[in-house]
Amino acid sequence: MSFWVKTNRWVKAIFPNYVWDIPNEERQVFLTFDDGPTPEITEWVLDQLQQYNAKATFFCIGNNMEKHPEIFKKTIEAGHAVGNHTFHHLKGWKTAKATYIEDVARCDSQFTQHLLPAVKLFRPPYGKIKPSQSRFLRRMGYHIIMWDIISMDFDQTITPEKCLENVLKNVTPGSIVVFHDSVKAERNLRYALPKTLAFLKEKGFVCEKME
Repeated sequence: MSFWVKTNRWVKAIFPNYVWDIPNEERQVFLTFDDGPTPEITEWVLDQLQQYNAKATFFCIGNNMEKHPEIFKKTIEAGHAVGNHTFHHLKGWKTAKATYIEDVARCDSQFTQHLLPAVKLFRPPYGKIKPSQSRFLRRMGYHIIMWDIISMDFDQTITPEKCLENVLKNVTPGSIVVFHDSVKAERNLRYALPKTLAFLKEKGFVCEKME
C-alpha cells in the first residue's frame, strides 16, 4: 500500500474492516502520534496538546514504553488514549504471522504493567499488515486503525511547510491524522504541530481521542 497524503476513497472501500476515519457532525478530528514514547519529543507534544486543550491517541512501540515508562505514564495521566504499535515496530508484510502476533502481545504486556484496561486500538507499523494477521487481531477484539491523512513528518526530504500543508489542505470532520513523536520526524513535527493545532481551533474543529 503506497502512501497517499489523503487516503483514496477506493482504498477505504477495498479495506472496509480497517478504520480510516470517524465521520461525525461535531467537527471532531483525531490526531494520532506513532512510535513513541520518545524522550523530549513526546513530552513536548503533550505540552502542545495541553495548550490547546486537545486530546489525541498515541500508538506506542512496546520497546519504547519499556525504556521510558515515566513518559508513557505522563501520556496516560494527561488523559490521552493509547494504542498498540507492536513491540519492535515490525513490518507485517515481512513478518511471519506467529512472530507478528507474539510481538503485538508483548507490546500489550506493557499496557498491563501500567494497570490499564484492555487496549484494543492497533495500528500496524508502516500501514502494512497481512490479511491473516489482521483477521487474527480482529478476532481478538482489536480495531485496526489506519488514517485519513498522513502528515509525512517522518519524510526528511520534505520541508516543514509541506508537512503542514499536507494536513491543513486535507483535514475534514472525522479525519484521522498521523504524526510521529519520533526523532526522525522531530524537525517537521515541531513546525507543523503547533500550527495545526492553531488552525484547527480557529476553524472550529475539536481534537478528540479514540475510544
